[in-house]
Amino acid sequence: MDFGLYGCLTIVVAVLGLSFVTCAFLFIRRLEDRKPASLGEEVGAHKAVLAKLRKGQPLSQDELDYAQEIISDCRSLLAYSIPATLFTMGCFYIFGCLQQLHGAAPSVRTFIGVLPMFGATNLTLQLLRVARLKGPLQETISRRESSDVLTTA
Repeated sequence: MDFGLYGCLTIVVAVLGLSFVTCAFLFIRRLEDRKPASLGEEVGAHKAVLAKLRKGQPLSQDELDYAQEIISDCRSLLAYSIPATLFTMGCFYIFGCLQQLHGAAPSVRTFIGVLPMFGATNLTLQLLRVARLKGPLQETISRRESSDVLTTA
């Protein structure tokens, strides 16, 4: 039984996809099991808190806690299993189509799998963009602690 290059790649990507799906399931289960933040229930709070953090504006304690939660979620390696799952789905589709063509010229239909790959890349970049806010968050926390020390002294 000869699978060829694209058959082997399809099998490898399928195995990777199943492992990423498992990791994504674990990550989502972990998010569902924790107590939701009070600000997390408000529409637009996510965007507003991150915008305030990017601009260096002062945050309330609830906003600070919510920002810590968001950033820690985006810095988790398990969070990246979601875009990895989407990316492997696109690869699986492309390699599977190429395997079925048996060397014939690929059609436009073959490259429909690029769409979830673009989406996965965008999602990864968004996660990285939020994860990069750890530095400004630490600065905000240290400023808050130093101002609390000054007010209690």
